[in-house]
Amino acid sequence: MGRILGIDHGHVRVGLALSDPLKIIAKPYKTITYMGVDDLFRQISDIINDESVEQIVVGYPKGMKGQTTKQTEIVTQFINQLKEVIHLPVSLEDERLSSISAEKALIQQNVKTGHNKSRIDETAAAIVLQQYLDRSR
Repeated sequence: MGRILGIDHGHVRVGLALSDPLKIIAKPYKTITYMGVDDLFRQISDIINDESVEQIVVGYPKGMKGQTTKQTEIVTQFINQLKEVIHLPVSLEDERLSSISAEKALIQQNVKTGHNKSRIDETAAAIVLQQYLDRSR
């Protein structure tokens, strides 16, 4: 059984999470520092092959009232490019407040978050992916 890759796309870092093979639990996987779209897609392709990924869920940012924002446009462009390069089903999941929830979860685990933005990004990706998994059952 294949896994689902969760992606939390940011300006500087891209947080990634993976589901378990049964698609029940999402776990933080890693954070990629954005060094250009070609490098990003190469790393994502490697993860897809190494981890038997069969689907992708991308956190879709909207304003608190559901409106389109600048980040919504950036992520939409990323999704369109992703679909051209990686031929897997791509689903969108609302990511409002995922980074705040991730930071709170890490603080509850006594993880210092000030200089640990990578942990926040991959935890946010796991939160978004878990929302998708829970909704899909």
